[in-house]
Amino acid sequence: MVFRKLPGVSASGMGLRLSQKFVFLIFLSGLVTLCFGALFFLPDSVRLKRLFLSKTEIQPVTAGSRSENDVTVKRPKEQEQRGLTPAKGDAGTKPKVIRKPPAPHEETDGGRAQEELTLSRSKAESGSERVTSTDPHSVSDTFNFKKFHRCLLKPPLGRDNGKPADPKTNERREKVKEMMKFAWDNYKTYAWGKNELRPLTKNGHIGNMFGGLRGASIIDSLDTLYIMGLMDEYYEAQEWVQNNLDLNSNGEASLFEVNIRYVGGLLAAYYLTGEELYKNKALELGEKLLPAFNTPTGIPRGVINLGSGTSWSWGWASAGSSILAEFGTLHLEFVHLTELSNNPIYTEKVMNIRKLLNKIEKPHGLYPNFLSPVSGNWVQHHVSIGGLGDSFYEYLIKSYLMSDKTDEEAKDMYYSALQAIEANLVQKSPGGLTYVAEWRGGILDHKMGHLACFSGGMIGIGADDGEPEKRQHYLDLAAEITHTCHESYTRSDTKLGPEAFRFDSGAEATANRLSDRYYILRPEVIESYMYMWRLTHDPKYREWGWEAVEALERYCRVESGFSGIRDVYSMTVSHDNMQQSFFLSETLKRRRIPQEMQNCLAVPQK
Repeated sequence: MVFRKLPGVSASGMGLRLSQKFVFLIFLSGLVTLCFGALFFLPDSVRLKRLFLSKTEIQPVTAGSRSENDVTVKRPKEQEQRGLTPAKGDAGTKPKVIRKPPAPHEETDGGRAQEELTLSRSKAESGSERVTSTDPHSVSDTFNFKKFHRCLLKPPLGRDNGKPADPKTNERREKVKEMMKFAWDNYKTYAWGKNELRPLTKNGHIGNMFGGLRGASIIDSLDTLYIMGLMDEYYEAQEWVQNNLDLNSNGEASLFEVNIRYVGGLLAAYYLTGEELYKNKALELGEKLLPAFNTPTGIPRGVINLGSGTSWSWGWASAGSSILAEFGTLHLEFVHLTELSNNPIYTEKVMNIRKLLNKIEKPHGLYPNFLSPVSGNWVQHHVSIGGLGDSFYEYLIKSYLMSDKTDEEAKDMYYSALQAIEANLVQKSPGGLTYVAEWRGGILDHKMGHLACFSGGMIGIGADDGEPEKRQHYLDLAAEITHTCHESYTRSDTKLGPEAFRFDSGAEATANRLSDRYYILRPEVIESYMYMWRLTHDPKYREWGWEAVEALERYCRVESGFSGIRDVYSMTVSHDNMQQSFFLSETLKRRRIPQEMQNCLAVPQK
C-alpha cells in the first residue's frame, strides 16, 4: 500500500516534504494482510491499472491506461462501482490476466457527505508545524498532520456520493459491517480490556505474547471501526486507549507481535484521525522495543521484557536464532517512527538488518528462516514463504512502493528473492495447481501453509515493477497461486481452508494430517482475493470472498462472537473458543490505508 501524490496536486501544495528514506505503510500487514471488508468496502476504483499509481509515469502490464484525472477518495463506503471487463479464463489453466481501462465517470460535489463521515480532528488542526533540525545526521522534517489532512479531504467521485450502483455489492458491504459490529459488541460485553475474546466461555484471554500489555483487540480494531463508520464504537475504543492503555508493563513480549499489532495499530489510527494520543503511544512503545537490537550483530532477538529491556530468543528457535519473518517485519513501522519522532535511530536499526542480509551468502539466492543474532550466520537451511518467512518478503516490496519507488535496495532484494523462490520453490501439481513448496536443506517439502497464501496478492502488487518482459508473467503467477489457495477452501467440507495443505501422496491442496486441519480466522487467502480483484476486476475474486463470508457465518459464528474451528473437513464443527484480534483488524477489513491517504503521503526518497 504505497502512498501516492494526488494527480494534479503539487508536492508543495500538499506541504509534505518528508525526507525520510522510506515512507511507511501503516497497515499491516504484519502480516499484511487482506480482508473481506476490502472486497466489499473498498471502492471499485477507477485506478485499475495498478493499486499504487506513480505520480510520474505508469508502465502498463497490458493494453489499457488510466486518466490522469482519476482520483480515489477518502471514505471506502462512498464510491461508485465501475464496470470493467474481467480477466478471461480460469487461473488453473494459466490465463492471461488483463487489466482494462475504466468506464467514464461523473463527479459530484460530495464534500459534505465526506466530511460527515470524518472524525473531528480538533487536536490535529491545532498541531505544530514542521520541525526542522540543524543536525545534518537527523531527519530534517517531521510529519505535519494538518497539511496532510487538507490533502486528504477530497469529495467522493461518482453519482450518489459514490454509493455502489449494484445493490448486491452494497448489501454485502453492510453484511461485513454487521459482522464487525457483532464481533466488537461481544468483545466489549465479555472481554473488554483483555487481549482477545473467548466466545464460547464468554470471557477474556490475555495470553503471553504481549508482555503484559492489554487491549490487543481494541488497538487492532481502531482503524477498522473508523473506516467502516462505526463511530460510537470507535470513540469507545479511543477512550479506552486514552484512559487505560498502560505501556509500563514488565512482561515478556514478542517483538514481532507487539510491533505489528500495537505499534502498527496505533500508527494506523494516528494517520486516519490525527489524534496525537496515538502517535505518542506508538513512539513510547517503539522506544521500549529498541533494547531487543542490542546484540553483536544488531539482529534483534524475538522476545523482550518491556520493563527491563532484557531480550532473548525463543526457546523453540534453533540454536538461539532469530526468525526471518520477525526481524524482517519491522521496517515499515520503524521507518515511520523515525519520521514522526525526528529520531533516526529506528531507521538505523532496520537498515542495519538489511546491511547484514545483503552481506551474507544465501543458499541458491534463498533466505533461510533462522539467523543467529550473535554470529550473523544462518542456523539451518529451512526456507518458507509461509510461517517463519512470509512477511519479510511482503515488507520488501512495500518498502519499495512506499518510497515512491526510490528504495532500489528493497526492490533488488525483493526481485532477487522472488527469482530464487520461482527457481527453487514454485511447483506444479499433477492436477495443474501452482503452489510454493518449502525447502529444507535442498529437499522440497510439498506443503503450502495458509500463511503462504498472502503471496498471490504480494506477487500481484509487485508485477508492474519487475523486468518488463516478466510483468505479465508475474500477474499470471499471482492468479495461479490465488487459485490454488481458493482450491484449498473449496475442497474442505466447510469451505474454509486448513492451516496447511499438501501436494504429495495423492493429495491436491488438502490437509492429510490432523494437526493441519484447523482454521483460526486467518486473513491471507482473502487478502490475495482483494489484491487480485483490485488489479483485474475479475468478478470471481469477489465471489470467492463472499463464499468465505458465508462459510464464516455458518461455521465460525457462535452466540457470542466468532471462533476458529479445529477441523475444516468436518461438518460437525468443534470450535477453538478464540476470536483472534486479527480477525477484526485484517480478515473483516484489509489492514490497509485508504488509497487517497496513500496519495497524500508518498514522496521520493532523498
